[in-house]
Amino acid sequence: MTVTTGICSPYGFTRSPTEETATLSWSDGRWTVAGRPLAVPPQADDVAALRPLRGLRVEWPERPAPGALDVIAALAAAGVPLTGQDPPGWVREDDPVLAGLVAAWTPEADDGRPDSVADLRREEHSVRLRRHALRTTGVGTGLAPVTVVMATRRPHYVAHALRQLARQRGVGLEAVVALHGFPAARVREALAEFPHPMTVVEADPEAPLGAVLNMAAARASTGIVTKWDDDDWYGPEHLADLLLAMAYSGAELVGTAPEFFYLQPLDATIRRVDYSSEVWADHVAGGTIMVGRETFEQAGGFGALDRGEDAHLLRAVAAGGGRVYRTHGLGYILRRSVGAEHTWNLPLAHFLRVAANQWRGFRPSVMLEAP
Repeated sequence: MTVTTGICSPYGFTRSPTEETATLSWSDGRWTVAGRPLAVPPQADDVAALRPLRGLRVEWPERPAPGALDVIAALAAAGVPLTGQDPPGWVREDDPVLAGLVAAWTPEADDGRPDSVADLRREEHSVRLRRHALRTTGVGTGLAPVTVVMATRRPHYVAHALRQLARQRGVGLEAVVALHGFPAARVREALAEFPHPMTVVEADPEAPLGAVLNMAAARASTGIVTKWDDDDWYGPEHLADLLLAMAYSGAELVGTAPEFFYLQPLDATIRRVDYSSEVWADHVAGGTIMVGRETFEQAGGFGALDRGEDAHLLRAVAAGGGRVYRTHGLGYILRRSVGAEHTWNLPLAHFLRVAANQWRGFRPSVMLEAP
């Protein structure tokens, strides 16, 4: 299955390159890579052939050329990591943001150490390119607003969760917060400070988590519903990135790869890359599920369960013919504290075993824009 739109998209992005940086040069009125001309506009086969590369070094034509910048913009929309010296003036005049992005990144080889960030920096650069190029053409900008649903049993995390939500940009939103077993009076100040429309419901402490989430989703007034976990961290473009992925994939449900975990008892951050991103999938991080409201209702919502409510929804959407797309997880980090605070139980040793990267302290991707 491929993406459904006719645009270049990040579908198939390769996190760990197997080939070094190649040169993209302009000659005889077209772009070529290693003597192979690119189609105008680039086709899926053109982009797929570039995926193994660490990057693509752009050698700009000195003067404006018909279609030259359009091809670069299409490659940026596909998330191909582009690099190069300062572009000539005509490029900076036509698209100063793209010009700055291309000039700002220098490819580095990953040395294979657990704390290496070379491949991570490459992917962050890819995300910046694709965000700019896709949104410049209007992709993903017409799907807002969204309804964010959150169910929480933990009053001490409400302020944290709402701060993460309040800093979202590029999207209109409303929030439905289900307080699962405690009154609104306990978190009155945090609720009052939230700057967007909000509905607060108080749920029976004995109700299953999935049923509480469905109660919250029933209050949605928008056409898109997304889930929010109270203890995790979200970058300010988390929702906008999900809307972007929904637009370029055409999927009924999107979410991110579960990549970054902060292991609070160890004060360590790990990144796992065994869940590939920019792919069709049957699994996404539960705290990032975004789904069209009609699809959500047809699937019967979250499972009315205390555990596995997200997986139930994913299976139901797929069983109904809906497609699930998994985008990058750089703007999301899951908190792993003591096991009793989670509805999923895995020992800390499990996360250390599956980690491709490991750092001391709280070390999210720069996409999180953490203070």
